[in-house]
Amino acid sequence: MTRDAATAVIKAILSEKDFLNDLDAKIGDGDHGLNMVRGATAASDALNELNGDENAKNVLQAVGNAVIMNVGGSAGSLYGAGLLAAAEILDENAVLDAKTLENVFSAAVNEIQRRGQANLGDKTLLDVLIPIRDTFKAENCVGKSFETLLTEARDAARDGLELTKSLIAKKGRAAALGKASIGFEDPGAASALIIFRALCGFWKDSRRF
Repeated sequence: MTRDAATAVIKAILSEKDFLNDLDAKIGDGDHGLNMVRGATAASDALNELNGDENAKNVLQAVGNAVIMNVGGSAGSLYGAGLLAAAEILDENAVLDAKTLENVFSAAVNEIQRRGQANLGDKTLLDVLIPIRDTFKAENCVGKSFETLLTEARDAARDGLELTKSLIAKKGRAAALGKASIGFEDPGAASALIIFRALCGFWKDSRRF
């Protein structure tokens, strides 16, 4: 992820603060948007300190560390750890293709699952991230252009967020609501979709990681 790609994500998060806060107010503390904006602002500051050393690995590391150090609650820990895990598997010459994205999202998902002890269907950001990852698996890529795969991944992420409305929350504050959490989108899944949607727009225009 280049600085420009990260900047596209930051702008998207900043614009959706109130939306995310409103979602979170229904089943959580009402501060997910605020926390995500705090992380986006810290990430922007971290990017400004890279001094031109802006390959995808370094950008992901800088953003991941900034998120961990500046965002409270589970969002900071999980997003930050996922970003750092993704950075770990990249080399400095990573190119934007389906295989790279499968590897990046696999690393992030695995680390988030390990830290959060969550799985698909638990009403978390994984309900968006896992469908994205699966779209880029080799068996799903045959005969498809990269642009088509991005569109399919975005649609799968959107469907994953929609599915969270029918799920009982099993993690975080929302888990205490039990069946009362049904009918509401998961805020973490919503922010994951916002992030990926911004990346899709940037990648389709630039074809740069």
